[in-house]
Amino acid sequence: MRHWTSIGLVFLSVAGVSQAGDDVSEKAIQRRGVEAIIWSMPAVNTERMFQAFVKAGGSPNQIAYWSRLPSWKNQTLTPNADTVYLMPFFNTKDVGPMVLEIPPADTGSVTANIDNIWQVALEDAGPSGADAGKGGKYLILPPGYAEAIPDGYIPLKSDTYSGYALIRSTIKSGSDEDVAAAVAYGKRVKLYPLSEAAKPQETKFVDVIDSVFDATIPYNTTYFESLDRVIQNEPWLERDRAMIDSLKSLGIEKGKPFSPDEATASALNTAAKEANAWLEHQRATVFPPYFEGKQWFVPALPEGIEGQSDNFARNDSYPTDARAITYSMGYVGIKRLGAGQFYMMALNDKDGQRLDGGKNYRLAVPAHAPAKLYWSATVYDGATHGFIRDMERFSRASNTPGVNANPDGSIDIYFGPSAPEGKDSNWVPTKSGAPFEVLFRLYGPEKPLFDKTWVLPDIEKITAQ
Repeated sequence: MRHWTSIGLVFLSVAGVSQAGDDVSEKAIQRRGVEAIIWSMPAVNTERMFQAFVKAGGSPNQIAYWSRLPSWKNQTLTPNADTVYLMPFFNTKDVGPMVLEIPPADTGSVTANIDNIWQVALEDAGPSGADAGKGGKYLILPPGYAEAIPDGYIPLKSDTYSGYALIRSTIKSGSDEDVAAAVAYGKRVKLYPLSEAAKPQETKFVDVIDSVFDATIPYNTTYFESLDRVIQNEPWLERDRAMIDSLKSLGIEKGKPFSPDEATASALNTAAKEANAWLEHQRATVFPPYFEGKQWFVPALPEGIEGQSDNFARNDSYPTDARAITYSMGYVGIKRLGAGQFYMMALNDKDGQRLDGGKNYRLAVPAHAPAKLYWSATVYDGATHGFIRDMERFSRASNTPGVNANPDGSIDIYFGPSAPEGKDSNWVPTKSGAPFEVLFRLYGPEKPLFDKTWVLPDIEKITAQ
C-alpha cells in the first residue's frame, strides 16, 4: 500500500512541477511580449501602414496618395484631415539607393519628413527642410553603403532598408479647386532608383482614397505577425541585439516562420492587452501641460523627440518607453520639430474630465493664431487614435471654407454628437458612448506659440443649444 502511495505522490509531484513550469513559461512569454510591443512600436506602426498600402494595390518604391481630403477610411494614427497626403514607401534592399525628388516651392509647397522603418528622421524636406523650398534630390542609402555619392544629391544614411516619407501638400483652402491644385503639385514628387537616374521610369502613384487604409495598432497576435515581418526583412541594429533571444522565446526568429502554438498565441494575446492598458495609462499621465494650468500637451516626450531626430545618438539614453507611447497614437519622425509644424493634444476638458463623445464642447481659438499657413483642430477616436469611423468630417481649420469667425477674429469650434443651432459650419461631430481626443495643429508655427504669449484655451463643456 505504501509502495503505491509513494508512486502516486511521485506522479503528483511531477505533475505539480510540470504545471508550475507551464505557468512560469506562460508568464515569461507574457512579460516578454509586453516588452516586445513597447520596444517595437514605431517599426510595427510603419509596417502596418505599408501593409495597408499593399492591400490597396501598392508595392515598394511607389507612392500612396489621397486624391481628395481624407475620409474616415484613412485609418492611420491621428492623420491630418486638412491636407493632401502623399506617402512614398521606399525599400533599398534589392534596388540600392533610392532618389526622392521634391519639387521647388513655386505653385505649391510641401511639409515633408523622411523616416526609416523605425521612424527615425533621416531628414525633413520642403521649405522647412534641407532644401529650404528650393527643391532637391534626397538620396536614401542602404545600410553600410560606402560608394561615392554623385554631385547634386542630399545623401541620407539609413541603417534599415525600408521606410517612408510623409508628404503634406499644402492647400490654400478646402475648396475642390484648391485641393486639386495641391494634389497636382504633390504629384510632381518623384521616386526612383539611383541606378536609373539618367533616365528614370515614371513614378507610380497609387490612389488610396477609396481604400480602408487601416494602420491602427492591433493588440492581439496580429501585432506579432507584423513584428515578425520587420525582423525577417530588416537587419538587426547593434543597440537592439538584446531583443534577439527574447523574441526567439516568442517564436520570432530571423529565417524561421512565425507559427505560435495555441498556448503561446494565448499568452501573446494577453500580453498585447496588458501592453495596451499600460500605454493608455501612460498617455493619460506622463505628458506635462504645454501651457501652465492647461490640458493641452505635446504628444511626445523630450527624450523621445531627441532620439527620433538624432537616431538615439546619446550613449546613455534609449527611451523606448517614450517612443512607444507616442507611436501608439501617431506616426512620423521629424528632424526639426517646430520648424514646419507643431502639435498639441487634449484628452480632457477644462475641468479635467475625459472628452466624452455624447457631450457638447467648445474650443475658443483666439485671434492671431501663430501659424503662417493654417491651424486645425481634429477629432479622433479615443480608443484607436484614428478618425471616428463612418463620420463625414473630423476637423475644422482656419482655412476650411465656411468657417465663421467672431468680430474680434477669434473662432469657436464645437464638438459633440449634434451641432449647436446655427453652428454647423464650425462643428465637428463625435460619437455617443465613446471617448475622443483632439489634436491642434499649427503649420508654419511662429514665435508667440513658443514664447507662449499666445495661449490656446482648454476645451469647455457646454449645454447643447
